[in-house]
Amino acid sequence: MSLAAGMAWNGRTVWLCFASFLAGLLNAVAGGGSFLSFPALLNLGVLPIQANATNTVALWPGQFTSIAAYWRDLEHNRHLLLPLALAAAVGGAGGGLVLLHTGQRAFLHLVPWLLLSAASLFAVSTPLARWLAGRARGKPMPAEPVEAVRPFLLPLLLGTVVVTLYIGYFGAGAGFLVMSLLALFGSENINQINALKVVTTTVANGTAVLLFVFEKQVLWQHCLLMMATGAVGGYAGGRGARLANAQWMRAMVTVLGFAMAGYFFWRNGGL
Repeated sequence: MSLAAGMAWNGRTVWLCFASFLAGLLNAVAGGGSFLSFPALLNLGVLPIQANATNTVALWPGQFTSIAAYWRDLEHNRHLLLPLALAAAVGGAGGGLVLLHTGQRAFLHLVPWLLLSAASLFAVSTPLARWLAGRARGKPMPAEPVEAVRPFLLPLLLGTVVVTLYIGYFGAGAGFLVMSLLALFGSENINQINALKVVTTTVANGTAVLLFVFEKQVLWQHCLLMMATGAVGGYAGGRGARLANAQWMRAMVTVLGFAMAGYFFWRNGGL
């Protein structure tokens, strides 16, 4: 069955394409694309758990390819890559399993709270970035990987498992939690923190992706369409990132997140 034959092309499907394009664009410039793409799937009548699984799978390839942009920064923390990846895989798998064992109705009632949490995380991301930049100021990147600051490993890994449980379950906004963990437990260079965050979130989401695909929770007729339009949006966002006002974009995404949370609180009949 072709993609066109498996999907009724109506206004909601057109909105899904446009929302996925905007999600890819926002993720390339400021993040927060799930605030558009996930509700667009729900608007199509997709069940909440399948919508979350489909959205996670659709956005994951863009996360994976972004690792290449941070390759040089990752060289300074090669000793952390395997432990963090293992912790992220455990957390991502755990979060995915919890999601699959949550009832559709229960998850739908959690959606506005999850969106509210994600929007709140996004709101604190700018002051967090300033704090991280302040910690890193005057501390240049080490010339050799062995000179990199070594975070306190055990608490970092335990914290990573907890945060990536949330990533596997829902995940929006969790990148800033990973960055906070790395900073709290000893990492100081902002570029290295960002690079490790990308690897951690990619592995956690990748583990959840494998689980969702294996459990047949992905609606591929929507997912492939979202991948294609999201990739176009990501390319457009990457090309225009230098022209965009990052602060304004982040503020807009935060408002969008709170607006979506408010909409789903209203749709669910209040708190």
